[in-house]
Amino acid sequence: MTCPDEDFGKGTAAQALIWEDREDDAMHITVLTVPDCPNAPVAMERITLALGGRAAEVEAVEVSSHEQATQVGMTGSPTVLIDGVDPFGVPGAPASVSCRLYRGPDGRAEGAPSVDDLRRALDLVQATTDCDCPPAGAAGRAGRGRLAPVGGGLRAVQQAVLRHFAATGRAPAAKKLEPAAIRHGRTVTDVLTELAAEDFLTLDADGHIRAAYPFSAVPTAHRVRLPGGVEVWSMCAVDALGIPHMLGTDAVITSTDPVTGEPVTVTFTGGKMTWEPSTTVVYIGQRRSCTGPAADVACGALNFFTGPGSAQTWGEQHPDFSGKAVGQDAAEALGRAVFGSLLAEPPAP
Repeated sequence: MTCPDEDFGKGTAAQALIWEDREDDAMHITVLTVPDCPNAPVAMERITLALGGRAAEVEAVEVSSHEQATQVGMTGSPTVLIDGVDPFGVPGAPASVSCRLYRGPDGRAEGAPSVDDLRRALDLVQATTDCDCPPAGAAGRAGRGRLAPVGGGLRAVQQAVLRHFAATGRAPAAKKLEPAAIRHGRTVTDVLTELAAEDFLTLDADGHIRAAYPFSAVPTAHRVRLPGGVEVWSMCAVDALGIPHMLGTDAVITSTDPVTGEPVTVTFTGGKMTWEPSTTVVYIGQRRSCTGPAADVACGALNFFTGPGSAQTWGEQHPDFSGKAVGQDAAEALGRAVFGSLLAEPPAP
C-alpha cells in the first residue's frame, strides 16, 4: 500500500485538470480514447449499465498524441477516469495511445472494463466520497477493491479462506485450501504468497494466515456474532460493517470505544443496522507515514466511537494518523462497497 497525497482522489496532476472542470458535486466519468476506438462505445454502454440510474457526468475525450496521453493520464484506449482517477490503473504504466486490455470477471481479456468491475469501482468511489476520506487501501486494484483477480486461482483461494472463516471463526490450514489451488495448477503456498503480496490477506512468519480482510485470525477490538453461534474477529470497524453484507446474513457487532472504554453494539437484522449508542461514529483514516499492508497502516485507526467528541480526542492523541469521524450511513456504505461482493461467483467461461 502506498500513501495518497494531499489531493487524494484527484489522481495525478494531469488527471486533476479534468477533475477541476467539474461544476458541481456529481460524480464525473471521463472516457479517454483514441479517434475511432472500437471499444469506446462498449465502455460507454457498460458505464451506463454500471451506473444504474445514479447521477453522473459522463464524457468522452479523444486523445490523438502521446503528449496528450501523458497530460491527461491515458495508459491505453479506452482509459476510464472516475473523478479524475483511473481505478483500473497499473502503477508505473506509461502513457499510451495504443489499445488497452482489461481482465473480465472470468479472467479473459476484454477491450473495456466489465460492468461488474465498473459497478464495483463506482460503488467504492461513491462510498469514499461520502466519507470524504481515503479508502484505506481498499479502492483501485483494477476496480475490484478487496476482490482478488480470477487468474491463477487467486479468487478461488481467497473465497475459500473467507468461507472457512465465516463457517468456523478461524483461519483455514493450508491443506483445506489445496483443492482450490490445485484446480488452477498451483500450490497453496504460491497462491497465498501472491495474495499476501497484493494485500488481500496477511501471513505470519510461518506462512499461516493471520488475516484475510475482513477477518482476523487473532483477537481484535471488533467481534462479529453470526447466526448459528459462530463468532469472528474483524480487522477494523469498516471490515465488521462489511461482513453481514458480504455474507448476506444477520449479525451482531460488538466493540469498544478506545477512548472511553464504553461498549458499542451494531445489530444487522433484515437488511438494517441499529447502532447503540445512537451517537456512534466511525473514525476513517490511516498512518501519515504509510508503507505496508492495510493491516499495519489503517486498521488501527478504523474504530467505533460513542460520539464525535471521543473520536476527536483519539485523533488528537494519535497525531501519526490522519482521518476523520464519519456518520453511520457513510461508514456502512463504505463497508458494503468494499466487502459486499467478495463472495460473488464469477460467471462461467
